[in-house]
Amino acid sequence: MPFLLAHGETSSQRGLFSIMRLETPSQSESVALDPDPIRASNKAMPHRIEIVEGDITRLAVDAIVNAANKTLAGGGGVDGAIHRAAGPELRAACFKLGGCETGEAKITPGFRLPARYVIHTVGPVWGGGERGEDRLLASCYRNSLALGLDHGLATIAYPAISTGAYGFPPERAARIAFRTVIAVLAETEAIKRVVFCCFGAVSRDYHDAAFTAARKA
Repeated sequence: MPFLLAHGETSSQRGLFSIMRLETPSQSESVALDPDPIRASNKAMPHRIEIVEGDITRLAVDAIVNAANKTLAGGGGVDGAIHRAAGPELRAACFKLGGCETGEAKITPGFRLPARYVIHTVGPVWGGGERGEDRLLASCYRNSLALGLDHGLATIAYPAISTGAYGFPPERAARIAFRTVIAVLAETEAIKRVVFCCFGAVSRDYHDAAFTAARKA
């Protein structure tokens, strides 16, 4: 059964976007997204964006995006969680890729994850906003979607890239994420759903506000 505790919409938000809290399953269980939730959308693309709160390693989508480091060897935060959940095969596959530059993206199988693939992208380290951080973060989202299109993927889930140890301001990062993803979705029908998977209520609130702002733009 789906691990959905509540839809967090108000009456004015109904039909505009979905905010879901994912109950923590056991280690052997995966989380299937609600097949017919109150969808996230702007007026141009209904049913294609969702905001969820939970563990990205449990999502049964075509691909989850890993906020990786340049070595692709695993690390802390969501990177480490994805490597642990996928098993040692993921590290071996990443080793063959020869690393990844900031803003770029590379793909591997998902191995023991519910997701079929992992798209690894390296976000920028925040340096005050004067080192091209916004452009590089947008490239992470854009290049991950492009890689998904190249592999025929229809459902892709993102964490909040660069907002952990890399120090990117989370509110700013969320605005960039939505602006970039909405622009890409406007150009293709092949990607059916993009999920923003938030680790905690604070991140969820930033994504909620960013989506509302992007919808009004």
